[in-house]
Amino acid sequence: MSARSVAASAGHRRGRAPYLWRRVCALGVAQIVSWGTLFYTIAVLGSAMRADTGVGELWLFGSFTAGLFVSGIVSPLVGRAIDARGGRGVLAAGSLCGALACAVLAAAQGPVSVLLGWVLAGVAMAGCLYDPAFATLHQMSGGAYRRAVTALTLFGGFASTVFWPLSLYLQDTVGWRMSYAIYAVLHLALCLPIHVFGVPVKRRESTPECAAGTEVEASVQHPHGGPTFVWLAVALSLAAFISSAISAHLIGLLTATGLAARDAVLIGSLIGPMQVAGRIMEFSFNRHVRALAVGSFAFALMAVALAAFTQVRGVWIVALAFVIAYGWANGIMTIVRGTVPAELFGQRDYGALLGRLALPQFVFKAVAPFALTLLFLTDPARVLTPYALLLLGVLALVAYRTAASVARQR
Repeated sequence: MSARSVAASAGHRRGRAPYLWRRVCALGVAQIVSWGTLFYTIAVLGSAMRADTGVGELWLFGSFTAGLFVSGIVSPLVGRAIDARGGRGVLAAGSLCGALACAVLAAAQGPVSVLLGWVLAGVAMAGCLYDPAFATLHQMSGGAYRRAVTALTLFGGFASTVFWPLSLYLQDTVGWRMSYAIYAVLHLALCLPIHVFGVPVKRRESTPECAAGTEVEASVQHPHGGPTFVWLAVALSLAAFISSAISAHLIGLLTATGLAARDAVLIGSLIGPMQVAGRIMEFSFNRHVRALAVGSFAFALMAVALAAFTQVRGVWIVALAFVIAYGWANGIMTIVRGTVPAELFGQRDYGALLGRLALPQFVFKAVAPFALTLLFLTDPARVLTPYALLLLGVLALVAYRTAASVARQR
């Protein structure tokens, strides 16, 4: 590409920046609503839903797990659809499906309708959460892709902060059924217009200098497959397993170390803000550090955090150190999911690539809480469980570094 073409392209991207960031902010609002209504509500509204519909805890959370499995199965199809036709239709369809899922849950009367509602929610997750949003941003953000992804995750990081208290308030004032009905309206009245009017109809063609906000070396661009893909998929899936397991069992694990329940809840509540803090730091420095290096930092920091977790033993300052390091690592890991594949594989068919990587991640995320529950049967005192999580964290780091090493050798 000539110097004149590069300059013209750079000028075009600079001229489009304010327009792009307005789109990112709009999509960020939709991410807050989508995550908050489809993923986080079960933690608050689940008990009332069980009591009213007569389903057991195992069935309720099993239905939610089934929805996550469906998300994984559908994700590659969603990615290919975004590559072929752009993200507008896919994200809009995700919002429509999200509205339908919330409506079905609001009207649920028994096991079948509860299962149907969460399966529909799983389809909606595949269509409107991070992975399809990342693929859409990749098509329309050019060289600002990494910063756009980071900005989008900053919004998503507030989903639980907004929707856990909102769900509790709505449950206490209008009941859980009306809460889901209101969330269905939110998908139709807020998310759907954002996705229809905030995403361009035609995707913007990528150029070589726009991979992930950094130059992509030719030596690391190769087809979406082979050992590099396998090792990266293993690393991201193990990270998803750890995140899901800790989200489901953190308070119990902390109290098992000897912390008081009040201290465990207070310390655990800091994970969300620490995730946002990590993303802000990545946003500040991503012009100077390659995505691959950021990924190495995130996986290493997660391993360090889990090592600290094994040493909590009722000492709150150690627990606080674990939560700070883990929150930072987990927050940055979301950005790594969206940016590192571009650096390793290039930009062609990027939606399909993210979809293929998302499939095992959703599966690992779905089975993690149940797998840890099974581990508790052999470790009722929760003494060995932190070490098992540390082992997974180390394996994830090794898998990620292996993916990077294999990529450099090709």
